[in-house]
Amino acid sequence: MSEQVPVQTFVVGIDREAVLRRREAVHKGLRRGAWVTAGIGALGIGIAVYALLAFQGSGMWPFMLLLIASMVPLVASTALALRLVKDRERWFAANELQPVAMRMSPKALELACEGGSYAVMLPWESVRGFQQVKVFGQYVLELRLQRGVGATTAGVRGLDQPAVRAVVKPHPLLKPTGMFAVNALDQPIHVIDQALQHYSGGKTAMLR
Repeated sequence: MSEQVPVQTFVVGIDREAVLRRREAVHKGLRRGAWVTAGIGALGIGIAVYALLAFQGSGMWPFMLLLIASMVPLVASTALALRLVKDRERWFAANELQPVAMRMSPKALELACEGGSYAVMLPWESVRGFQQVKVFGQYVLELRLQRGVGATTAGVRGLDQPAVRAVVKPHPLLKPTGMFAVNALDQPIHVIDQALQHYSGGKTAMLR
């Protein structure tokens, strides 16, 4: 009987202390941004209401109503951001930090997204790569999927989790926080890039 050959994988681990520092920075940034946004929205609504009362009969009311309508999404984004912070804090308190950020094999890319109940599995055909961006003063990796890829795409698993949707396809009113902090990964970016290209057969890479 022939022996089964183990599948070769490349693992990128996580620095626990770096992740905890990033969590705190993200939460502070989200709270600060939420309250600043709420203040701008409240100021705009207050000015509009004052103008409606102070200049009755001047014909300005359509413009003031338009100003109020434009401020409502700002106030709504505050509620969404604060709810996101509370949800993340509750989940972090109830779940241990996973020691692995991602695994690569010839078949797929596996991602351990913070807040997810299980790992995200993505066939290489569904992934364009990662892009390094600066968010809340730290560099993070944002996942870029091929156009049209979603939770129901063949071979894809885990994109329908709320925590994953908040990172991969964030709400338009919220600033994305990125999937992984660069300084929390135990492999340098150029090594991750080489592994992405190797295991995907050149389909996936770090994007510039």
